[in-house]
Amino acid sequence: MNADKQDIKFKHKELTAKIIEVFYRVYNKLGYGFLEKVYENAMMIEFKREGIPAKTQTPIKVYYDEKEIIGEYTADILVDDKIMVEIKAIKKLAEENEAQLLNYLKATNLEVGLLFNFGPEPEIKRRAFDNSRKKDFKDLDNLRRSAS
Repeated sequence: MNADKQDIKFKHKELTAKIIEVFYRVYNKLGYGFLEKVYENAMMIEFKREGIPAKTQTPIKVYYDEKEIIGEYTADILVDDKIMVEIKAIKKLAEENEAQLLNYLKATNLEVGLLFNFGPEPEIKRRAFDNSRKKDFKDLDNLRRSAS
């Protein structure tokens, strides 16, 4: 693995670890069966206790071709303006949950996302999409469209 890919993979490593600790703390106290909003509120209490800056229901602009705003997405929790946290309270995470998180990262200036499921078994998915790669991704997409 080259250094660039390693940097992307572990961006915000310390903060990510703290967020995951908060997730497990909330999961261990509340367990399974509440609505997502209950878990979101509990996580915010824990973030405040830990002194971790976080905001709930944060509007995030979604861009098309880096220039035009095509919509807004509301992140469940935005931690330190660096990490998007999405909360689910379902039986099991599905591919579309992960795809949605990755697409939000691709379309925003955020690079790291965490998907937490407060299901019968706790689940965590971490996705990263480096901003420098977003240009390459969009260039490839433009190339595909022009070839059609």
